[in-house]
Amino acid sequence: MGAKQANPEEGYELSNFTIKELRSCVPKHCFERDTLRSFSYVVYDLCGIAFLGICATYIHHLPLYLRALAWLAYWVCQGVVCTGIWVLAHECGHGSFSDSKTVNNVTGWVLHSALLVPYYSWRRTHSQHHKNANNINRDEVFVPRTKSALGLQGKSSTPAWVTDSIFEETPIYVIYQVAAQSLFGWPLYLYRNASGPKYARGASHFNPKAVIFRPHHFWQIVISDIGVLITIGAITYASWIFSPMTVFFYYGVPYLMVNFWLVTITFLQHTHAALPHYDDDSWNFIRGALSTIDRDFGWILNICLHHIHDTHVAHHIFSQMPHYHAEEATEHLKKVLGKYYHFSDKNPLQSLYDTMKHCQFIEDTGSIRFFRNTSVPTKPYDS
Repeated sequence: MGAKQANPEEGYELSNFTIKELRSCVPKHCFERDTLRSFSYVVYDLCGIAFLGICATYIHHLPLYLRALAWLAYWVCQGVVCTGIWVLAHECGHGSFSDSKTVNNVTGWVLHSALLVPYYSWRRTHSQHHKNANNINRDEVFVPRTKSALGLQGKSSTPAWVTDSIFEETPIYVIYQVAAQSLFGWPLYLYRNASGPKYARGASHFNPKAVIFRPHHFWQIVISDIGVLITIGAITYASWIFSPMTVFFYYGVPYLMVNFWLVTITFLQHTHAALPHYDDDSWNFIRGALSTIDRDFGWILNICLHHIHDTHVAHHIFSQMPHYHAEEATEHLKKVLGKYYHFSDKNPLQSLYDTMKHCQFIEDTGSIRFFRNTSVPTKPYDS
C-alpha cells in the first residue's frame, strides 16, 4: 500500500480496473466448469470423513493417556475436512460447481444442510456480500463498526498496522474475543445476523419473513429450514441410538471446528490494515472485490480447504470460477493488479490474534476508511 502514514486515507490512489480488463488477462479455460470433476472433490472429502470416522472408532482401544490426544487429532482433522465440504457447497451457491443450476442447488442444499447451514438463506445474503463487498453501507458480512458505534469518540485513533502499549497488556481478553468469535460467530450470524449490516442486525437466516429476504424468497427459506431440521432429526436419532456424548465427539466437536474455520477464513479475508472500506461515492464492484486478501495457510490446508483462502481475490472478481482454476487465474491477475493485490503467508492463528487486536473500528466519516484502534503507537506490525 506504500508508505505507512498517520492518515492512510490521504493520498490513497483508487484503482480503476474494469471487469473486462481483468477477465481478458485470465485464460478462457479458467472459467469452464466440469461437473464430474467437481463431484470428484465431494467424493474425496466424503471418503476423508468416513476414513477419519472409522479411525475414531478405535480410539477407545488406545492407552488412556493417548486417548485425549487421539480425539484432539480427530477433531482437528475432521473439522478441516468437513470445512472442505462446506467450501464445495459454497461453490454450488455461486454456480461454479456445475453448469446445471439444478445440480448446483440440490448438491449445495444437501451438503450445507448436513452442516446445519440453511443453503438458500445463506446463498441470498452471501450473494449480496459479493455484490457490495467493503461498501460501508451495503456489505452483508464483517461490516466494520465505526468509532462512535463503539463509544470511542474523543479517544486517539491509530492506524491498524501500529502495535500498542495498552492492549499488549491484556492478551487474555484478545484470546477470549478470538475464541468467542471463532466458535460461536457462525451460528450467531445465522441466527441473529451478527457482524451484518446495521439495518439487518438481529435478522435470522431461518425466518422467511426477515428483512434480509424478499417475498419471493419465502419458500426457498422454508426449504433451507427443512434441510436443517432433517439434519437435527438425524442427530437426535443418532444420540438416542449411540448416546449424546458419542454424537458430540463424532459430530459436535468437528462442527465447532467447522465454525472456527469458516469465521476465521472469512474474517481474515476481509480484515487487514491495508484493506480500504468505501462509502457509496467512492465504491465500485472491482474496488470492493480487490479489498480482500489472499492468505496462504500452508499446502495441506490450502488443498483440504480447496484454496478458498489463498485465491479469494480471484474468487471475489469472478465468483463463478471453479476453485480448481483459481490458482492459475490468481497468477495472471497478480501481474495486472500490482500493488492492489494483497497477500499474506503469516501463520493464520497469529494473524487472527493480531487482526482481532488491532483492527477495531473505522472512522465515522470519510469516502475511504481504513481500520484503526485506540492504541498508544509504538511500532508497525504485519498482519
